[in-house]
Amino acid sequence: MGVAVAIFAHQEERRIALCLASIPLDRPDMIFHVLVNGTTDDTVARARAAAGDRTHIIVHNIKAGGKSRTWNHMVHDLLSGEEEAVIFMDGDAEIAPGSFDALLADLAAHPQANAAAGMPMNGRMVEAYRQGLRDEGGLFGDLYALSGRFVAAIRAHGLRLPEDLIGDDGLVAAWAHTDLMDDSHWVHDRVLACENAGFIAEQVSLARPSTWAMQYKRLINYSVRFYQNRIVSDIMTREGPVGLPARLASLYGDWLPQWRPRPGLTGWFDRKALARMRKAAS
Repeated sequence: MGVAVAIFAHQEERRIALCLASIPLDRPDMIFHVLVNGTTDDTVARARAAAGDRTHIIVHNIKAGGKSRTWNHMVHDLLSGEEEAVIFMDGDAEIAPGSFDALLADLAAHPQANAAAGMPMNGRMVEAYRQGLRDEGGLFGDLYALSGRFVAAIRAHGLRLPEDLIGDDGLVAAWAHTDLMDDSHWVHDRVLACENAGFIAEQVSLARPSTWAMQYKRLINYSVRFYQNRIVSDIMTREGPVGLPARLASLYGDWLPQWRPRPGLTGWFDRKALARMRKAAS
């Protein structure tokens, strides 16, 4: 039993120490997996420095990048399948004190639930995002928890996220709402909005040019995700999780002729995304 914590880190040398300092690394009832993936900077060294000689903090140096691929590795290769719960978070987020206990308490108090969402705590749209999580039952990859029972079911069914999926949170939320079935089995209360768990995400700042490049790449990824979600929604409606391919790019050829950039500034990023997807399909 116990709790496993998955901390996803890609090129996070600036933020990883701050992230790890915000979580209770001294908890003996938790095993922390720092999943450094596809990284060429000093993330591994800085994570190991923060871990020190504590054996329940494991820093993994994973050569292949990609959050969904790393998520699969965590769930199917690194867990025992007997965890009470698994907490997932991003290595650039700062976690509010008490958040882990709040997520675990919500799952324990609602045994029908498969997941609990941590809530954003900063940003211009923070209240809208928080209300959206309450209304729609979504998850933010920055911080969420899955019940051990649900993770064991994912493992037993051999379900994996498509390895080129942008963002684990949307599809994991759909799996949680449907109890690993198609969308006709959707139940809102299977995903909880945990009001007492929260995270602070790095914001774009005019004073930090490095955040401009981060946001530019993020907006292209959001556009890729927009188109990928059309494929995923179609599969989840018709077949459920068993119909998902190992790579979504294997289906791009069927979908790309139907897609056009959206109007306005979003269209700029859509064009970049569609060009990337055409290359992946070739």
